[in-house]
Amino acid sequence: MLLELRVRDFAVIDTVTVHLGSGLNVLTGETGAGKSILVGALSLLLGERASSESVRAGAEKAVVEAVFDAEGLDGITAALEESGFELEDGLLILRREVWKEGRNRAWVNGSPAPAGVVGAFGRLLVDLHGQHEHQTLLRPAEQRTIVDAYAGSSDLATAVRDLYGQSRTLAEEREHRIERQGELEAQADFLRFQLREIEDAAPGDGEDRELDEEGRRLEHSGELSRGSDHLHEELYAGEAALSDRLAHLRDVAEELARIDPELEGSHRELDELYHRTTEIGRTFASYAASVEHDPDRLEEIRARLDLLARLKRKYGPELNDVKSTAEELRGKLGTIDAQQVDLENLDERLSRTRAALDEAARSLSEKRREAASRLQEAVERMLPDLGMTDAVFRVSLEELKEVGGGGRERVEFLVSLNAGFDPRSLARIASGGELSRVMLALKATLAREDRVSTLVFDEIDAGIGGAVATRVAERLVDVARHHQVLVITHLAQLASRGNVHLHVTKGARDGVAAVELHPVEGEARVAEVARLLGGDPESATSRDHARELLHASPA
Repeated sequence: MLLELRVRDFAVIDTVTVHLGSGLNVLTGETGAGKSILVGALSLLLGERASSESVRAGAEKAVVEAVFDAEGLDGITAALEESGFELEDGLLILRREVWKEGRNRAWVNGSPAPAGVVGAFGRLLVDLHGQHEHQTLLRPAEQRTIVDAYAGSSDLATAVRDLYGQSRTLAEEREHRIERQGELEAQADFLRFQLREIEDAAPGDGEDRELDEEGRRLEHSGELSRGSDHLHEELYAGEAALSDRLAHLRDVAEELARIDPELEGSHRELDELYHRTTEIGRTFASYAASVEHDPDRLEEIRARLDLLARLKRKYGPELNDVKSTAEELRGKLGTIDAQQVDLENLDERLSRTRAALDEAARSLSEKRREAASRLQEAVERMLPDLGMTDAVFRVSLEELKEVGGGGRERVEFLVSLNAGFDPRSLARIASGGELSRVMLALKATLAREDRVSTLVFDEIDAGIGGAVATRVAERLVDVARHHQVLVITHLAQLASRGNVHLHVTKGARDGVAAVELHPVEGEARVAEVARLLGGDPESATSRDHARELLHASPA
């Protein structure tokens, strides 16, 4: 609810503070007194573009500030939190400054904010109807929301929006996955080639070292055979073999040890040396017999070593690194294969989500069609009471090519105010008064469903009077049971029904035009209602008539 509107140096307004109450607030005054200027000031807080020409003559800047009681309004609380703001003791204060040199500044609860953010918050709290551009119900998205609320399908509409968002996200992820999959498949072909190259070679642990040793033996087999035979001859088998000489020396030492026991140790060492030399000689004989002369095997080893060397150059540097590379390749290929499985799962999830979206959208469409029929009948029945006898109101449900976040149809309110003319978009109605009355019919029908807490009607009484004015007043009172309503009026029938009555006058201050605003009560209000009746506000007859209206209308 709008508690207070403060305006300073805006157009012809010097300083004005408007205190509003719950229910119906009426604003009256002579033509040209500045009533609509106050609405123009309020529209700045709803996002209307600021102009330096609106700064009062002689002032540096114009200031508009509004104080709202937003306690318990979940929509505004969530919007504030999303933008990094919060309520202060349940209050929200929006402020805009327009400077003569063209600068603009805006605040939310004392913190600087973009003017667009201030306007977005303002539009969540105030719906302005009349000649100004910021009218929530002119937006198709809001009209769709209203129809869904009227149909009792807001939760279903939210489900459609969420499912659509999920399907969009899944579709985008699928597209990315498919694009990525093409890249991965090209990469996988190369990875498979590399892995196949390693797996076909099947290198063993330390195989390169073993083959290198075997190759050297085969390459030098003749030298190894001849050398081993020579050592066998010299150590054991030859005529002057070392083992024979050691046997003789051992025998001499044995004789000496019989004479002197202290030489027994030397004798034993010579004996061990003899046996060891004999054993080594026989070992060389065995080795010489085992040496292979296999040119084919040598070529095979050389080819294998060449293959392993190429693998080490590509995937090494060591053979163990080659085997580790193979494991890495298997891991990468496994990941690519898993992503293919993920893509299949993603396709399945997307299919399920789209099916759920189609089902929810079909159910929502059915509810909208039923609600649209009821809504247009209810509003159309009310329009003649508001002075629009030939008016036609329609809720258009234009089917879209595909389901979107708002369902499978575009919702739009259409109206024709004159017989014989096809209904057109509500946004294209030229007259501010007629538009306001259509809005009033909608508000009266949708009062409980509408989420905006404060409604402002400017020019709603243009071109009406008598019984129609009385019925317009009754509708406003109905709407004011569920909303705070501010109406600018020239009609006594409307002004007399207000819970709060404010009177605007225009005079001069220091030689410059200035607007003043005061609440009127008691006899002052009787005089103002008498003036609105068109009679002499000082005559007893006019005042009695005014008292009659006020007595019949609880204030």
